[in-house]
Amino acid sequence: MASIDLSGLSWTAPDGNSLFTDLDLSFGPERTGVVGRNGTGKSSLLRLIAGDIAPQVGAVRANGRIGRLSQMAQVDPGMTIADLFGASGALALAHRAMAGEATIDELPDVDWGLEERLAAVLTRMNLPADAAVPLARLSGGQRTRAGIAAAIFGNPDFLLLDEPTNNLDRAGRLLVIDLVSGWRSGAIIVSHDRELLDHVDTIVELTSLGVARYGGNWSAYRIRKATERAAAEHDLAHAEKQVAETHRKAQLAAERSDRRKANATRKGARGDLPRIVVGGRKNNAEASRASGLRLIEHQRTRAAESASTARSRLEVLQTMSVKLPSTGLPASRQVLNLDDVTGGYRAANPIIRHFSLSMTGPERVALVGPNGSGKTTLLKLIIGSLLPTAGHVTVSVALAMLDQSVGMLDPSATLRDNFLQLNPGTGENACRAALANFEFRAEAANQLASVLSGGQLLRAGLACVLGGVFPPSLLILDEPTNHLDIESTAAVERSLLTYDGALLVVSHDEAFLGKIGIERRISLG
Repeated sequence: MASIDLSGLSWTAPDGNSLFTDLDLSFGPERTGVVGRNGTGKSSLLRLIAGDIAPQVGAVRANGRIGRLSQMAQVDPGMTIADLFGASGALALAHRAMAGEATIDELPDVDWGLEERLAAVLTRMNLPADAAVPLARLSGGQRTRAGIAAAIFGNPDFLLLDEPTNNLDRAGRLLVIDLVSGWRSGAIIVSHDRELLDHVDTIVELTSLGVARYGGNWSAYRIRKATERAAAEHDLAHAEKQVAETHRKAQLAAERSDRRKANATRKGARGDLPRIVVGGRKNNAEASRASGLRLIEHQRTRAAESASTARSRLEVLQTMSVKLPSTGLPASRQVLNLDDVTGGYRAANPIIRHFSLSMTGPERVALVGPNGSGKTTLLKLIIGSLLPTAGHVTVSVALAMLDQSVGMLDPSATLRDNFLQLNPGTGENACRAALANFEFRAEAANQLASVLSGGQLLRAGLACVLGGVFPPSLLILDEPTNHLDIESTAAVERSLLTYDGALLVVSHDEAFLGKIGIERRISLG
């Protein structure tokens, strides 16, 4: 039976961060979702399994063939789809053989059915059936689908997928979900896509405390996590009660010992007891006190350790809770109106044509559609960074937009300075309180924006935009969950639920759109 076993595995990243220590983990012929906050080692785990990097300690044993989705940050201009499959040479040989140009020595090596099999798997992923197409001609989403096609080509025993739905539009996401739901061999899928994770058999969670396995899909995992959170809260309350109880016992024991000692001293002073007896009683009292204090101190240490353990469990499970100031947006106030708008980057070939949209009051609207349909272009027309070639755009309230890179933050400035710059007239206390509301407390507020992770950066952007005394009445978000881990996405969802202004969102993440209460979808393309 196909299997992957990690035994006694330890690995430290080049920056010195220890990701795995004495890790034991096994994978069988089932679909496993790997989840965890950014930085916990999910992608490194796949690289260790694939053999890209070697553990400093321990071993990785793979029994079976592995297919893997390779991330393509850059593409060589001459690289074709066939190169992605590692089949360029074999395909060229097949073409020469079919043209009668292959040598006698080459004919035994010809794979006559290769082109047909390549075409079949490409068609399955809704791609051009011609494997000679250059990768540079494909969009980012098409390249991801081509990478998945290459991974499943040859029916591997294990499929390794690292964020397979990133950069995919709705149709592309559904293709991946359909592939995973019908996959009957082993699969290890690192993903933040909750909809995709509902089609796996088991969840492996990576945290700072180690690795845990949960049977069932994402929804089952979340129920287990809620139960664990309740248990952790109960354990912490009990442990803190024990700490208080041992402290009270220590005080009572010390007071009793002091009273016995004082009583013996008084009797000795009055001559009621011989001096030798008084001395003996003092010695006994001190010995008894020391013994009692050692016992109580031992109990107090154990109680403190139990409280620390319970607190650390709860910190891993803790969720961010945010309360935002009100925008005061009336339900009848017109927020946005686009009247027969046409525009784009080239006047002769506009992406947006004759588009109309009206938003009134605290509506929540999603712009959806395939990659390349003009969603981001439309947002730029709304905020004024692009001017329409025809029609009118009217924004009637204060707005703020957060793009994928949170470009409104100055990367060379601290979060504190960014907040004060974006919210002029705000005092230091109000600034610190707003940043703390988004979990940037004390020295965390003095971090440079350039050092933040994707999830931290989006939280910082929301804090600076929505944490002021007068938050904007219209918030525009462009693919806010791209590259966020699930916990960061959930934190953003909770933040947006407390926002009472109008919301316009571009996203392919249906789970996210459902969580933030989208009321209307506008489809482009």
